[in-house]
Amino acid sequence: MRWSVTPSDASAPDGRRAVEPELDPGASADDHFAVRNVGADEVTFKLTAADGYFTRAGRFDILAADEKSTDSGTWISMPETVTVPAGDTAIVPFTVTVPDRAEPGDHAAGITASVLSVQSAQDGTSVGVESRVGFRVLTRVTGEIAPAASLPSVATDYTTSWNPLRPGELTVTFDVSNDGNTRLLAKGVVEAGGQQVAFPAEGENPQELLPGDVRTITTVVQNVWPTFVVPTTVTLNATSATMDGASVEIDPVQAGTVAWAVPWPQLIVLAGIALIVLAIVWGRIRSRRKLDTLLAQAREEGRQDAATTVPVP
Repeated sequence: MRWSVTPSDASAPDGRRAVEPELDPGASADDHFAVRNVGADEVTFKLTAADGYFTRAGRFDILAADEKSTDSGTWISMPETVTVPAGDTAIVPFTVTVPDRAEPGDHAAGITASVLSVQSAQDGTSVGVESRVGFRVLTRVTGEIAPAASLPSVATDYTTSWNPLRPGELTVTFDVSNDGNTRLLAKGVVEAGGQQVAFPAEGENPQELLPGDVRTITTVVQNVWPTFVVPTTVTLNATSATMDGASVEIDPVQAGTVAWAVPWPQLIVLAGIALIVLAIVWGRIRSRRKLDTLLAQAREEGRQDAATTVPVP
């Protein structure tokens, strides 16, 4: 069974990936979405609206069916079900109504169309599995918009290369907190040991955070030499996304820490060199002492031989 759920106008999908209304407190907006049944049988889909969030992996999701929405998931009204014939598409109307006392800023929710199927577990029992497909509804409530971000924690872990001629790598793990009332795109730079690494990595999308979100990000800085102490700095250059698709940069945020990087391979090499030098010096000292002892012994034997020699008349 396959189906899709996308925003639409009153007649057909309109190419949007999400619905993003901007409304005053107390205002409402009407919209539509399309449920397309790609399967071979007619299906009755359950329609659900719920509060949205981003997972630790940065993917958008909505609350599970047994979790209660408390924010914009409760602002959406629509039919509870829709029946779609095989190969057909149904257009479903919905309305977003903002409460009079809603807080300004971004409020995330999602709309899904789901089907409950029965599958067999490994122990032979039947298990109901709900499969859902949907899209994001991000409502911006007008008022004082105040984007803000912070770096509440930074931690480091140095991995030593046991080849003394090669540097190691530094793993930097830090939390990014969205302290404002708009969604943020998190990007920036980690600097350590004279090296610099950007996050997200090339080809990856910036991490998106909703108001109140805290996201843990990990970067690896290569070619860091162990110098006992490695100063590490994280610079966050977050941007606030506007409803028209543009972005507004906020003031950079920095946080620093110190990574301990003990140069064990180099110290072992130095210790080995020191032992070799010490062995050579000690060997020379012993040889000199032995030679001095032999010379002294020879002189003493010479004196003793001279004292005991009988003169010939």
